[in-house]
Amino acid sequence: MISLQASSKSASGKARALRGVAAALALGALAPAATAVLAPTAAYAKGPDSLADLATQVSDAVVNISASQMVDDKRAAGVPNLPQGTPFDDLFDDFFKRRQGGDNGAPPAPRQRKSSSLGSGFVIDSAGIVVTNNHVIEGANEITVIFTDGQKLKAEVIGKDTKVDVAVLRVKPDKPLKSVKFGDSDKMRVGDWVMAVGNPFGLGGTVTAGIVSARNRNIESGPYDSYIQTDASINKGNSGGPLFNMDGDVIGINTAILSPTGGSVGIGFANPAMTVQPVIDQLREFGETRRGWLGVRIQNVDDQTAESLDIGKARGALVAGVDDAGPAKPAGVKNGDVIVKFDGKDIKTSNDLPKIVAQTPVGKDVSVIVMRGGKETELKVKLGRLEEGEKLAALEDKDGKSDPAAPGASVVAKALGMEFAALSADTRKKYGIKDGAEGVLVATVDPTSSAADKHVNPGDRILEINQDAMAKPEDVTKKLKELKDAGRKSALLFVASPDDNKRFVPLPLE
Repeated sequence: MISLQASSKSASGKARALRGVAAALALGALAPAATAVLAPTAAYAKGPDSLADLATQVSDAVVNISASQMVDDKRAAGVPNLPQGTPFDDLFDDFFKRRQGGDNGAPPAPRQRKSSSLGSGFVIDSAGIVVTNNHVIEGANEITVIFTDGQKLKAEVIGKDTKVDVAVLRVKPDKPLKSVKFGDSDKMRVGDWVMAVGNPFGLGGTVTAGIVSARNRNIESGPYDSYIQTDASINKGNSGGPLFNMDGDVIGINTAILSPTGGSVGIGFANPAMTVQPVIDQLREFGETRRGWLGVRIQNVDDQTAESLDIGKARGALVAGVDDAGPAKPAGVKNGDVIVKFDGKDIKTSNDLPKIVAQTPVGKDVSVIVMRGGKETELKVKLGRLEEGEKLAALEDKDGKSDPAAPGASVVAKALGMEFAALSADTRKKYGIKDGAEGVLVATVDPTSSAADKHVNPGDRILEINQDAMAKPEDVTKKLKELKDAGRKSALLFVASPDDNKRFVPLPLE
């Protein structure tokens, strides 16, 4: 199994890590791909004459990060030193705690021990500002920054952000520190040379080199994924360290690796400077992030969806929901709109929109171009703040839902491998659908149908087809017939799940 791992390292597991025993976050196996073997050009085979001058220029600004926290010690007195990480950990722990509990059977207070992890970081301000990954210092009670000359300084956390996995620290040096600056990661091309500096496996300052293997990689680690992929060796402990271009500018923060063993196999990921730098600036100024918020739920536009909406080629972000309290609603953004341009920037896929919105200043009046009815429409949106929107969403999520348990629905229409029924008190109770929710109930779904492939399930509701509202089962079959008679190849269904999560589903008109 190939695993995605953050590249920081536990100090207590150093020896095990060197033998290739490493814990990882499972990403899933990748299918082997056929590759053409091409003779390298002379220039590529030669590479840079030397990276020694560059390494000398930047290495003193790269630091080791030691993060410590107190954890319960399962190896307390009287408990055998059993292997950790087995399915029987909790069983053994409970058994020996009860044995130590005395006559009243109460377990003793857990002993605690200090657990340390090692990672990397770099100085961006000679006054003592250090950047690293958030996962390197997450949960730490004590953080120590270790410099190449052996100097150790205690650090405080100025701010951190889990969405792009970055943390900003402050140390208080006796004299100005060597620092490095960010470069323009957008200018990096596939094939450009890069150099990584960090603290793999706790060995200390280590330099590795390679090329940019790919750009804009989405590894599904967060909402703003746009990683630089590199074959420069990145291992556990490199997390938080810099990825340099040949000018000595930081164009990324080394964050994760793809590996079946925990060691480098030539696939590492760095968060681009253009993604992290605005976040770092906000953390330094405010101690928190202040991202732009549009207040829409979106999904990608595929060829079937583009054909259904008559927008030509597949592009943009399809609006599948508009937050009642968000900035998009008063601006006139509607379900079914396809956002193709935001603040003058083209939206090629739905992944582009969250990144661009997040980097846009809160309160800015933004031009949003949407495709509606096959035509471009310009809307003006005054951007809100994401963090406030998340608080509102958290309050709404506290609403309870009914437990499903009741007789089935009375089927009155069939189409596209589905059977449809009208909503009733029984079906609302069965599927936990709130009173007042509208649409046509999906009663059954043929498991061999395109609808099943698109994860349409019994209990879902059809709200619209090609942006026409559906109130009765007969509306569904009538609309589908109209589209087929008009020569359309697909229909765009607006579907709501029982918990009212809405999305668009394109289906071929079979």
